[in-house]
Amino acid sequence: MIGKLNHIAIAVPNIKEAAEQYKNIFGAKVSDPVEQPDHGVTTVFIDLGNTKIELLEVLGEGSPIQNFIDKNPKGGMHHICLEVNDINTAIDKLNTHEVSITGTGKPKIGAHGKPVVFLHPKSCNGTLIELEEV
Repeated sequence: MIGKLNHIAIAVPNIKEAAEQYKNIFGAKVSDPVEQPDHGVTTVFIDLGNTKIELLEVLGEGSPIQNFIDKNPKGGMHHICLEVNDINTAIDKLNTHEVSITGTGKPKIGAHGKPVVFLHPKSCNGTLIELEEV
């Protein structure tokens, strides 16, 4: 059902400083910040060739990563994103295995403009997993 690792997401307290570190110290190709108001975050993607790192910063009140940043003020790994060919087929299969999908359980459009869902860490060995349709 799952395909490639799409990205690893790191929540950061200051996305500009974090992006500059990856660009200036590590020499990585870094995107411009993009506000994702539907998700309550600002994102930056770092292209590693075979995968990406997504930097996440709190955007507005009620951001879903605010509690994470409160508990981890210097930031940290937030989730991993795995690719699936068909998000609805993946959801159907997960529901038959009682894997908890966060929110409404329905796909939303993610930062890449593709349908995504998040699987609750309690159902996935303590790791928040994002599935993205490719």
